[in-house]
Amino acid sequence: MKVAIAGGGSTWTPGLLNSIARHKEKFPIDELILYDNNPERQKNVGEFGKILFREKYEELNFDYTTDPKKAFEDVDYVFCQIRTGGYEMREKDEKIPLSLDLIGQETCGPGGFAYGFRSIPDMIDLINKIRKYSKKAWILNYTNPAAIVAVALKKEFPDDQRILNICDQPVNLLKSYGKILDMDYHEFEPYYFGLNHYGWFTKILDKNGKDLLPKLKEIITENGFLPADAEQRDQSWLDTYGMVEKMVNDFGDYLPNTYLQYYLYPNYKLSKLDKNYTRANEVIDGREKKVFGECKKVIENNSLEGANVVYNDAHGDTIVEIAMSIEYNLNNYFIVIVENNGIIKNLSDDAMVEVTATLGKNGPRPFAVGEIPTFYKGMIESQYAYEKLTTEAYYEKSYSKALMALTLNRMIVDVDKAREVLDALKEANKDYWTELK
Repeated sequence: MKVAIAGGGSTWTPGLLNSIARHKEKFPIDELILYDNNPERQKNVGEFGKILFREKYEELNFDYTTDPKKAFEDVDYVFCQIRTGGYEMREKDEKIPLSLDLIGQETCGPGGFAYGFRSIPDMIDLINKIRKYSKKAWILNYTNPAAIVAVALKKEFPDDQRILNICDQPVNLLKSYGKILDMDYHEFEPYYFGLNHYGWFTKILDKNGKDLLPKLKEIITENGFLPADAEQRDQSWLDTYGMVEKMVNDFGDYLPNTYLQYYLYPNYKLSKLDKNYTRANEVIDGREKKVFGECKKVIENNSLEGANVVYNDAHGDTIVEIAMSIEYNLNNYFIVIVENNGIIKNLSDDAMVEVTATLGKNGPRPFAVGEIPTFYKGMIESQYAYEKLTTEAYYEKSYSKALMALTLNRMIVDVDKAREVLDALKEANKDYWTELK
């Protein structure tokens, strides 16, 4: 079996490489290759990988490249995690809206819109490259903003059944619930509905069929909420998880995805964000320096001894476990992004929803959700309209539809504000976006 990782220079890649080594008995592969269009950034990770596998997985044939033919020819799985524009553009995605008194966030609101406009063409190009050399490879995609990317890829590749868009945030939440309850989250049977970064857990069953949601809500409202790996997280992530308590108190039906805080409390979140030092700066000064610094230490010492390059192992474990479930037809539970087609009965069939599914060799088999209550239906319909209009604006090069999309977003709402931020983002992204007319 051959696996490729697109976005080999990502700060998440060392943790993913470590997950591959840790799962070698359950998910053995013959060849692993990293692919990136930034050779210098990837070299650091690639050289680290050579030492990692020499010590932990010596039978693995490992390499890294900027040549798509070498990376994707006869590949079985491609794990995608690309970031068009890098952290330089992420910083603009966050700081430009903040300069206009709007929330600046990587995947939500105007920042997510800008990022989506950059991600769509690069993901389409990447998939065309993969399909040129491997017609049947499974493409497991982490690339953000996953909601917008999923809508665009379904439009571009409507008949390709081996593209699966995923997100590790539901797994991070399940892992955190497991820590609270002192249980292995792999034993949970989760029930979830929504859009990416915009969903809710309705039930979490243990192996005996008992719903753990009431107990979790009780604990969270009494003691607050922290991520399972709190000691590795920046302060902004601790604050993000802390907002779950407020969301559960205000809307106690379900357990929310953490990203909903930006849509439910935009004024509060805006008041807490620093216009001069955003999440992008935290990552650049935090995870970026730590991960690449540890990689360099390993390379200099020619040994893993004393190094710690793994941050958020759920990211790596999730994608490997998904591939494993597909490859060996395990039909394990995962929360994935699929076309609705009646899963949520009172939503549009073409919506790309995030729901629980079993995964096997024929892909996802999603659980039916049925009808959802009016509040959640209204929230999702508005957000999906934004995502769909964003994709249409990209394909049609339409300024008008881009303006409509941003006006619908709950983090903006006002048309004049939407126009102001759209014009500012358009200027900042002139080297990436096609011209809007």
